[in-house]
Amino acid sequence: MDNWNESFFPFILYLLLIILVVVLIILILKLIRTVGKVDQVVEDVNYKVNKLNGLFEIIDYTTDTLVSFNDKIINFISNGITSFFKRKSRKKKKGEKENE
Repeated sequence: MDNWNESFFPFILYLLLIILVVVLIILILKLIRTVGKVDQVVEDVNYKVNKLNGLFEIIDYTTDTLVSFNDKIINFISNGITSFFKRKSRKKKKGEKENE
């Protein structure tokens, strides 16, 4: 009986180890397939993004042009307002000097 226990438990341990190795091999193969599919999806998305780069460059150029145009308009308006108040200030100072 004692000999039976010594040979039975190692047999069960080896059997469980074999089952574990087989399950790990199956999981690794499924993981490899999944990574392949994810790689295909990433390549597809990358291809589509590269196709849209031209459109994004056009939008970026248009935005830069509009910002430059708006900056020029705002600079012109602010210079006009500044010069208007400077003239008014100069006239006021000249008027004060003549009154004295």
